[in-house]
Amino acid sequence: MQIREQWIDEAIKNIRKKMDWVSDKNKDIIPYTCAADGSYIDMSKKDPGDPKSEGINWWTNGFWGGLLWLLYEDTKDEKYKEYARISEKKLEECFVEYRGLHHDVGFMYMLTAVADYKITGNPHSREIGLHAANLLAGRFNIKGNFIRAWNLRDGEPHTGWAIIDCMMNLSLLYWAYEEDHDPRYLHIAKAHADTVLVNFIREDGSSEHIVEFDPVSGRRITSYGGQGYEKGSAWSRGQAWAVYGFTISYIHTKEEKYLEAAKKAAEYCISQIPKSGIIPIDFKQPKVPALEDSCAAAILASGLIELSVQIHPSKNARYRDAALLLLQTLAEDRSDFTQTCDAILKNCSASYHEKTHHIAMVYADYFFVEAIYKLNGTGRFMW
Repeated sequence: MQIREQWIDEAIKNIRKKMDWVSDKNKDIIPYTCAADGSYIDMSKKDPGDPKSEGINWWTNGFWGGLLWLLYEDTKDEKYKEYARISEKKLEECFVEYRGLHHDVGFMYMLTAVADYKITGNPHSREIGLHAANLLAGRFNIKGNFIRAWNLRDGEPHTGWAIIDCMMNLSLLYWAYEEDHDPRYLHIAKAHADTVLVNFIREDGSSEHIVEFDPVSGRRITSYGGQGYEKGSAWSRGQAWAVYGFTISYIHTKEEKYLEAAKKAAEYCISQIPKSGIIPIDFKQPKVPALEDSCAAAILASGLIELSVQIHPSKNARYRDAALLLLQTLAEDRSDFTQTCDAILKNCSASYHEKTHHIAMVYADYFFVEAIYKLNGTGRFMW
């Protein structure tokens, strides 16, 4: 997809300029969010004052590397490859800590090791990616046909919990199948996607965030609001994971049921996007306070673009136009291209009931840059 509009060219110019100095400044850390002074906080290290700090095992730790690979593909500047490999090397430490082996190894290694292998052919990166894929496959519950999300969470095992986010992590299994020709990966990815299709996607196209299954019998027990407003609501980032995740499953399998699920989820999201293009944390949240999540907007935009590519040109304008509205809003109203903050996107929110909202998130920047580059045909499909 190549779309030439002045705001897109301006956004790419601003991205290149900002990432040039931000990458130099933060090359030896793995960012997630920013401190009060606007500087990135290093998430590769545990916070001694926070017993819940996960350090190098933090689930977003692959997005910094992914962002650097996007810049490398765009500019061909060797420093981005060098910096990306610093964080890729750090993430290998996770393999020695059991507590760090959660379902988000997809996010962590798809955009670091697998991206490195796809772009440069690095054989060691291939090995790391396949190692991670085996760990993800090992989380599959054969009775319930789902991939377990987390390990211990708030002291509880949650062995029967699956979450909508994992639809994106399936890309690691699809890649492993295509790379290693072992159908186990494909079977597990499709089985999980089928379970999500039946148990997460509601009639109106909205999605559950968390579904709990009996880990022994596989029976569905209940659902939870998770990071959204309440049970039965529609956490916007979860809706974005559904749109993008089912699109990924369709791309890798060509099974129409996944394309239809992506379209169903997309239609719900589009019906909820306000004219302003500013996305709330939850599409069913109260109007006051007006809490928003730029991260959800960036993910949804990138997913809608990818979905539009899979649809016949005569029918894809609805998805493309919604993505353009979201991205132009982000580029012009929710981006900080100054040197007062290391991050680009403003007003991101981890969850509705967090104490703090409207923060910076490195993975919001990743999906924003990914989506903007898609508009001018830069780079490759990372998932």
